[in-house]
Amino acid sequence: MTNTPQNTLNQAALPQWGLILVEGADAASFLQNQLSNTVLGLTRTFSGQIAQGHGSVRLVGYCSPKGRLLASAWLGLFPTDETSDDRFALFISKDIAASTAKRLSMFVLRSKVKVTDVSSEWNISGLCSSNASLTDFNIGDGQIALRMPDVFANEKSHTRVLLAQRVNADQSLNEDSTQWNHLEVMSAIPRIVLATQEQFVPQMINFESVAGVDFKKGCYPGQEIVARSQYRGAIKRRLQLAHIALDAMTTQSAAPGIELFHSNDPSQPAGMVVLSAPCPLEPRRIDLQLECKLEALESGDIHLGSTQGPVLKIDSLPYPLIEI
Repeated sequence: MTNTPQNTLNQAALPQWGLILVEGADAASFLQNQLSNTVLGLTRTFSGQIAQGHGSVRLVGYCSPKGRLLASAWLGLFPTDETSDDRFALFISKDIAASTAKRLSMFVLRSKVKVTDVSSEWNISGLCSSNASLTDFNIGDGQIALRMPDVFANEKSHTRVLLAQRVNADQSLNEDSTQWNHLEVMSAIPRIVLATQEQFVPQMINFESVAGVDFKKGCYPGQEIVARSQYRGAIKRRLQLAHIALDAMTTQSAAPGIELFHSNDPSQPAGMVVLSAPCPLEPRRIDLQLECKLEALESGDIHLGSTQGPVLKIDSLPYPLIEI
């Protein structure tokens, strides 16, 4: 991919992302019964095209029977040609791709569906730009691409595209994913990783507020608990954005799954880190997505890692929360 002075595209390898393909005549109805968002009616996206908009791209969650998120993914419908069966692609955290595909496969039974973790056969990369139109994102034949929601950061709106292409020895991708990772954090749209599996009911990390849950669709694992949390106002925790100065810390000190502690109640965790990334424009800053008790935001300080850990500075979300 070439850059022009007018339109600068950044494409970076995303080794932390994986890919699951769900194929077959019954693939749509199968996924409809497994995921938190509706799958039926997705527009087909063919080779060389970018899936975009709610008609073609969905944020989905995969819950345990207790309503806790086992995985989250970006979903699109990418058949190999106009006459082939459905082929759904789930862009998912690579560290949970194999276990998620295995669990989904357990429920296929007699359905005409094949679930495959192809993370080792496809490379995932992220394309982003603050000044290029979508037509500048050139997608090759056989590649799978979907547009994620734009992110407003550093006083600019950034377009983002997730791209999957089959592993090829000739491929050479930029290894610096700092900008992409930071934009993902600043979007305040969560991504479940191995360290945060089964930690959150969807609403605890704002999943319903970023269009990851359809409350009008049929049943799926954990659906009753998710619905009860919505309509009985039982959610007392939410995803927040925050930042912290690096100082003597490392980025691992702010990794997903690291617990938070409140100054007024040091005996138990007040939440945990969902995602984090260094800020490209401020080398001494880390931005974070946090799942946190709402009462902890009212007074006192929230510390990272321990009661003696650094104090987090809470920032504004880029979207309104759906009231529960």
